[in-house]
Amino acid sequence: MAERTSERLVRLLGIITYLDAGGERPRVEIADLAAHFGVTVEQVVKDLDLLWVSGTPGHWTDDLIDFDLDYEAGTVALVQPQGMTTPLRLGTREAVALIAALRAMKETLDDTIDPRLGAEVEGTLAVLTAATGEAAAALDVRLAERGSPAVTAALGAALTSGRRLLIRYASVADVVTERVVDPIRLQVEDEHSYLVAWCTRAEDERSFRTDRILEATVLDEPAGRHEGVKGAAFRPEAVAGPTHHVRLVLASPARWIAEQIPVESVTDLDDGDFAVELVVAEPAWLRQLLLQNARHVRSIEPAWVADEVAAAARDALALYA
Repeated sequence: MAERTSERLVRLLGIITYLDAGGERPRVEIADLAAHFGVTVEQVVKDLDLLWVSGTPGHWTDDLIDFDLDYEAGTVALVQPQGMTTPLRLGTREAVALIAALRAMKETLDDTIDPRLGAEVEGTLAVLTAATGEAAAALDVRLAERGSPAVTAALGAALTSGRRLLIRYASVADVVTERVVDPIRLQVEDEHSYLVAWCTRAEDERSFRTDRILEATVLDEPAGRHEGVKGAAFRPEAVAGPTHHVRLVLASPARWIAEQIPVESVTDLDDGDFAVELVVAEPAWLRQLLLQNARHVRSIEPAWVADEVAAAARDALALYA
């Protein structure tokens, strides 16, 4: 699956911080850097090449981040971070967004969170709330039902102990299935909390809405480790019905689709357009997406998907008549 821009951005900023480290590691093996961030040496070199042409506004030579990179020795040192290692100063809007995220995390994980982490969350919330003042006081975070306490406790226990889970799950189509999963993390998306896990039946990463998990049992066997799974990308919840592989060619203004919607691959084309391949379980959702972004759609495969979208557009236009 293609890497999301947000994932690479986090790693790029992390590389700068790792290399800076208060001068404690003036020179670092590129292989060690790759191992630390869980990517290949080739990817780290590409990241460094990108950082080399990044910097502060102006983009003159003196404005760019600079490294001392020895390709033959396979080492790198940070020469000029251009202020990227300066502690972050939050504006009111950013602070409120962070407070909302922390409150959502606390509400979601309250029954399972490690006491030490809980204390850190409480302390951070107290500092941010005091600094933000009235803006934070007006903020009210409410999440939808997150599931039974027994299920939540089982999820937390499995994540803490690194063991597999047996779950009974009701899909969006109201089909109940039993699945053995390797839990990766809990996360909040929109108003709901999800268990991101490796599903042994699907042999892929899946997200399960916690309020749809009817039962959860922690198994004795340890959770497996799956290469390439980082638990950062949000994948569609497991469905029991049929799925369809779709290829879309889109104009560059629709790039957000590749960033915000789970896709299998992204291919940049010579003319500035790009192609995405995705697995669709609900054709109605795809029709709505394509109708809303019709002016940026260049081609759709398979043909029956394009025919359905065209028919839906004609029906909508007929209503105006």
